[in-house]
Amino acid sequence: LQVEESAVSLWNWTVTKHTGAVISDEQRAKLRFVACRLICLCEGSDPPEGTIRRQILMSMKTGKGWIDIGKAGLADGFLENAMNSIEKLYAKLRKGSEGEADIQGHRADVEKSLFKVLSYQAESAVAQGDFQKAVMCVQRCKDMLMKLPKETCYLSILCYNFGVETYEWKRYEQSSFWLSQSYDIGKMDMKYSVGKEMQAKVLRLLATTYFEWDCSLYLDKALKAISLANQENLHPAGFFLKVKILLKSGASDEDIKSALAEFTHFDMSLDFCLNTAKLLLEHGRESVGFDFLKSVPERFESSPDLGKITLLHIEFLLQNKRELLAKQKIEEVIIGHYTGKQLLPEALNQLHIILWDRAAKHYEEKSYSEALHWYNYSVSFYTPGQIDQNLAKLQRNMASCYLHLKQIDKAKEAIKQAERCDPNSIFTKFSVYKIAVLENDTDKAMEAVIEMGKLAEKPSEHEDKLRVDKNTGSNLLSLAAQIALENDQQIVAIKALEYLSEHLQDCRQLFTSLKCLVRLMLSKIMAENSEKRDEDINSILTYLNLAHKKLAESFTEEKFTGDMRILEAHWFRKVAWNLAVQFKDSPEKMRDFFVLSFKLSQFCPSDKAVLIAQKTCLLMAAAVDLEMGRQQVTPSEQTELFSQALQHLQTCKEIWKVLKLTGDFATDPTDTLLLLYEFEARSKLNDPTLHNLMESVWEQPQIEIKTLEIIASLAMEPPAWYPALCKKALKSALNLHRKQAVIDAVKFSKCLHSLINISLPTGLTDLDTCVLQEVWDYFEDALSVVSSTDAYPEMEILWLMTRAWNTGIFQYTVGKYKEAEQWCGLGMRFLSHLGSLKKTYE
Repeated sequence: LQVEESAVSLWNWTVTKHTGAVISDEQRAKLRFVACRLICLCEGSDPPEGTIRRQILMSMKTGKGWIDIGKAGLADGFLENAMNSIEKLYAKLRKGSEGEADIQGHRADVEKSLFKVLSYQAESAVAQGDFQKAVMCVQRCKDMLMKLPKETCYLSILCYNFGVETYEWKRYEQSSFWLSQSYDIGKMDMKYSVGKEMQAKVLRLLATTYFEWDCSLYLDKALKAISLANQENLHPAGFFLKVKILLKSGASDEDIKSALAEFTHFDMSLDFCLNTAKLLLEHGRESVGFDFLKSVPERFESSPDLGKITLLHIEFLLQNKRELLAKQKIEEVIIGHYTGKQLLPEALNQLHIILWDRAAKHYEEKSYSEALHWYNYSVSFYTPGQIDQNLAKLQRNMASCYLHLKQIDKAKEAIKQAERCDPNSIFTKFSVYKIAVLENDTDKAMEAVIEMGKLAEKPSEHEDKLRVDKNTGSNLLSLAAQIALENDQQIVAIKALEYLSEHLQDCRQLFTSLKCLVRLMLSKIMAENSEKRDEDINSILTYLNLAHKKLAESFTEEKFTGDMRILEAHWFRKVAWNLAVQFKDSPEKMRDFFVLSFKLSQFCPSDKAVLIAQKTCLLMAAAVDLEMGRQQVTPSEQTELFSQALQHLQTCKEIWKVLKLTGDFATDPTDTLLLLYEFEARSKLNDPTLHNLMESVWEQPQIEIKTLEIIASLAMEPPAWYPALCKKALKSALNLHRKQAVIDAVKFSKCLHSLINISLPTGLTDLDTCVLQEVWDYFEDALSVVSSTDAYPEMEILWLMTRAWNTGIFQYTVGKYKEAEQWCGLGMRFLSHLGSLKKTYE
C-alpha cells in the first residue's frame, strides 16, 4: 500500500511540475515510467475497478510520453499493458451487469480507451516503420468510428500526420495510403469532419506525393487529387500545383489556359502571379507565360510593386535571347524613371543586377562594346554628381572595358569618377594602377601599389562584403605584380610582391611570391652599380628571413605538407648559400647569408649533405665574425662579434659530432679549424675556460706543428695576451720539428725565432738565471741544426748571433762578466756559419 501511494504521489508530482515547465518531456517520460511500473507491481489478483482504470490511464500516458520524445520502442510494452487492463475492466464490468443495455453502456465506456490505445499503437508502429501493424491499428479505429463519431476529426488528422511523416521519408506509397485514408475518414461524418480547408490540404499533399513519386505513372491520380482539392477549397497552392502537374504531363497550351482561367477571379498576390508566370516561362510555355504576364498589371494597377512584372518580363526576354526586345523594355523603364514612374528601390536594385549580369556576360565573351552598352543603361539611373559606391564599381567595370578597347582617355575619365565616389577602395586604386602601368608611368604605378598595400592591411569598412574578403588584397597585389611583369615594370612588380608577401596567408602562394622576389631582385642587382647594391642585398636578406619565419609557422597549416616544407627550405637555403659565396667581398653580408642558409637548412632532413652544408655555413660565419673582430672596431663591438662566433662554433661542434658518425673524415680539417677559431674567440674574450680548452689540446697526439704555431701567434694577438700559452705552444711545435726525419730548417728557424723572442724580451737586463739557461738551450739547438745543414737561412743565423751577442753586452752592463763572456762567446760561434756576411761582422 505504501509503494502504491508513493507511485501515485510521484505521478501527481510529475503532472504538476511539467505544467510549470520545471521538468523536460524526457524527464517526465522517465518519471511516469517509474510510477507506472510501481503501480503494476502493486497489482493484486483481483484489483478493483478504480485501480484498473488508473492503470489504463497511466500505461496509456506513459506509452504516449515515450512516443512523443522519439522512443517509440519503449512505448509498446505500456500500450500492451493498457490493452490488457482494458480487457480486464470490460470483463469485470460485464460480470457485474444486469442486462443487455447495461453491457452496451460498459462497452461504450471501454471503447473510448481502446480507441486511444489503438491510435497510440498506430503512432508507435509508424515511428518504428511497421506499416502493416499501423494499418491494422488504424483500421480497427476506423471500424469504431460509427460508435465514436466525435473521433473522426482526430483519426483523420492522425492519418494526415502519418502521410506527412512518410512523405518526408520519401516513402511515397505509404504516404499516399495514409493521405487517402485521411481524406476518406474526413468524409465519413460531415458533422465531425476536419473541414473543407483541411480536406483540401490533405488532397494537395496527396497530389504532390503522386507527382514526386512517379509523375508519368500516377499523373491521372495526381490531377484527380488536385482537382478534388480545388473543389473542396480554392487555394493559390492548389492552383499552382495543378499548373505544375499539367506542365510536367506535357499538356497543351489550351489545357493550361483553361487551368489558369479557373483562377481568374480568385484573389492572388502579385508575387504568386509572378511565380506562376515564371513557372510557365521556365517550362518553355512562352506564349501562355507572356500572355499571363501581360494580364497581371490589369489586376494590380494600384500596386507600387508593378515594377516586378517588368523585371520578370525583361529577365525572360534575356533568357530567351531576345535582347532587342529586352533593351526596348529597359529603355521604357529609363524613360519612366525620369517621367514620374520610378521603380521601387528594391526593384531598381534588382534591375541593376540584371544589367550588370548581362554586361558581365558580354565582358566574358570579349564583347566589350556591348558590355559598355549594358553598363550605360545602369549609369542612366544615376543623377549627375551622385556619390554612390555601386556607381564607383560601375565606373571601374566600364574602365576595364575601355582599356580592352584601347580607349585609355575614356578609361581614365571613368576611374576619375570612381575615385570621386569611392576614393578609399582598393579596387579603385588597382584600376588607377593598371592605367599607370599601361602608360609606363612608373611613379604613379608605385604610388598606387603603395596605396593598395596600405588598404590591404585594413580593408575599408564600407567595401562590399561580398567582394572584399581577407584574400582580396592579396589577390589584387598578385595581379598587380603579374601586370607589371607583363609590361616590363620590374621595380613596380617588386614593390607589389613585397606588399603581397606581407599579406599572403596561403603558404604555397607566399613562397612562390618570395621566390619571384628573390629572382627579380637578383637580376636587378646584377645590373646595378655597387652604390645601389647594398640596399637591394638587404632586401634579399629580408625576403629570406621572411621565408624562414613562414617555414617555422607553416607547421600549423594542414594544406602545407611536410614534403612541401622540405622542398621550399632546400630552395631558399641553396639561394642563401650561393649569395654568401657571391658576396664574398662584403664579409658582413656573406656572414648573414651563411647564417640564414644554416637556419633554413634546419627544416630539411638531416642527411649527410645537409649536415656538411650546416657545418660549413657555421664555420664560415664564425670565420667572418673573427675577421671582423680583428678590424679596428670598438671593444663592445669586438666582444659581440667574438661571442657570436663562439655561439656558431658551439652549434657547429654538435653537428660535427653527428656528421663524423656518417663516414670517414680523417683528412677533413674541421677539427683543427674548430680548435683555432674557438681558441681565438675565447682568448680575445679573456675567457676563463681557455686553459681548460688547451689542456685537451696538449693531450692530442696528432696535433700539427702549423696548428701549434697559429695558436702561439693568436695567444699574443691583441686584445689577447697569453705569453705562457704562446711559449708552451712554440715549445711543443719545436719538439715536433726536432722529431722530423729531415728537419725543415726554414720552418724550424721561424719557430725558434718566435720562441726566443717570447722567452727573451728585448731590452730586459735583469733576467732570471733559469730563463737564461732555457734560452741558452734554444741557441744550442739552433747551433746543432745550423751545423747539420746548409739550408738554415743566413739572416736567421745573423739574428741568432746578434741576439746572443747583445744578451752578453746586457750582462756586461750589469756587472755579470762571466755570463757576459759566455753569451758573447755563444754569438761568436754563429759567426763561422755566416756566408757572405761573415767578413762584415768579423
